Amino acid sequence: MIIDCHCHAGTGDGFRGPWDTEARIGPHLERARAAGIDRTVVFPVFNSDYAAANARLARIVRAHPRELIGFAAVDPARDAGRVEAMIRRAVEDYGFRGIKIHGRDSFPNREVCEVARRYRLPLLVDVVRRVAAVEMLAGQYPDLDFIIPHLGGFADDWMTQLQVIDQLCRYPNVYADTSGVRYWEVLVQAVRRAGPHKLLFGSDGPLLHPALELQKIRLLRLPRAREAAITGGNLRRLLAKGRSGRPAAPPRQTPEGVVALGRPWMVEVG
Repeated sequence: MIIDCHCHAGTGDGFRGPWDTEARIGPHLERARAAGIDRTVVFPVFNSDYAAANARLARIVRAHPRELIGFAAVDPARDAGRVEAMIRRAVEDYGFRGIKIHGRDSFPNREVCEVARRYRLPLLVDVVRRVAAVEMLAGQYPDLDFIIPHLGGFADDWMTQLQVIDQLCRYPNVYADTSGVRYWEVLVQAVRRAGPHKLLFGSDGPLLHPALELQKIRLLRLPRAREAAITGGNLRRLLAKGRSGRPAAPPRQTPEGVVALGRPWMVEVG
């Protein structure tokens, strides 16, 4: 099963661009089907009221239950004090499976992380090149899974992306999606250094074409099992933690408190 872990859907109210006006899921799903993508994670575009946006997204997900997986959007600063109620409704009423936070709104705080921990939800956090946030979050919440879109920088900042690859190697609970990553060597290094088990295929649709983003993964020429991990298996594993109710295993610690690493990945990339 191929799963796209990063797509927008629904309407916004900013009217500055497609990212806060409208993301039409219909045309995107047609492209996804043609590319052989089975399921797609969706979350709202930028909104001034994410509770209302999540409700609109729930109707979209209900219209395509076999293809769409909902993630709730939250602005930790603006939604302070009501995050638990928002996520409870998203999970228990809408059936959503994760949380999306964009750094251009605000960054995750303890309120958000505690709610995510309670429901065992992955947090997809666009850090907009501020990779220090990954250090703080992953270190404070080793039992939460963090997915960093675009390997940390949509603006083609290869140094930012290389720093995120380093974080993938050091933190067992940090993952990255491949959406919008244009520098080929960055993807190659991510697989070789961090391993295919730390990457998730994403398209950043509907503005980016899912077939084009998927082809980048296929061009890595990985063994079938490792490619399948990136294109769906890794995300299914993360989502299963919430569904099963089992907490994520805590990372191993050295006496000095540093996360212990396993054997380095040695992966041949075509």
